[in-house]
Amino acid sequence: MHRQARLLRILIVVSVLLFVPILSHAAKDFVMPTPQPARAYPAHDEHPTEGLAVAIDPYDTVEKAKIFVVNYSEYGILPVFVVVTNDGDQPVALSDMKAQFVTGDRTKLSPSSEDDIYRRLNHPTASATNRYPLPFPSKKVKGAVNQKTMSEIQSAQFGAKAVEPHSSQAGFLFFDVSDIANPLAGAHFYLTGVRDSKDAELMYFEVSLEKNTPATKP
Repeated sequence: MHRQARLLRILIVVSVLLFVPILSHAAKDFVMPTPQPARAYPAHDEHPTEGLAVAIDPYDTVEKAKIFVVNYSEYGILPVFVVVTNDGDQPVALSDMKAQFVTGDRTKLSPSSEDDIYRRLNHPTASATNRYPLPFPSKKVKGAVNQKTMSEIQSAQFGAKAVEPHSSQAGFLFFDVSDIANPLAGAHFYLTGVRDSKDAELMYFEVSLEKNTPATKP
C-alpha cells in the first residue's frame, strides 16, 4: 500500500513538472525585443552622409523563436526583425517605406500582410517545413486565429511612420518562405522609400545576409 502511494506521488510530481512549461508557454505574451543601434548588427547597411543605418535580424533559431506565442516556422513563415537608426539631426519619414527580401536564387518576396499571415496560420501548406522545431509542444491554430495570436501579429509588425533624430525604430516583417529550402543563404534585404525632412527619397538600403550572426553591442 505504501509503495503504491509513493509511486502515485512520484507520478503526480512528474506530471506537474512536465505540464508547467506547457502552461507557461501558453500563458506568455509577446514582448518586442529592445533594439540595438542598427550598426551593431552584423547584417546592416549604413549611409554615413545621412546618418542612417538599417539592420535586419532573422528570427530563425529555437532561442529566438521563444519570444513568440506561435512557432511561425511550422507554417513556413520567417520573422525578420528590422531596425532603422537615425543618428542625424532631422527626422526621416518611413510612411512610404517598402521592403523586399531577395533569396539566393533571386526569388523576390514582399512582407506578408496581417491577412496573409492569418490565412497561412489557418491553412498551412504541405510545403511549410518545420525548420527549427521548438523543444516543447506548440499549439497550432486550427480553423481560426485566436485573439492572442492576432494581438501578437499586430504588436510585432513594423509600424513606425518616422524615425526621430538620434533614435531607432524597430519591428518585425514576416515573409512566406514555405517553398524555399534555405531562405537565408545568399539572401539580400532591400529597403526603399525612406524620405528625409525635405521629402526627398534617399538611396535604397541593401543588407546582405552572407555573414548574419547574433547582434553584438557597440
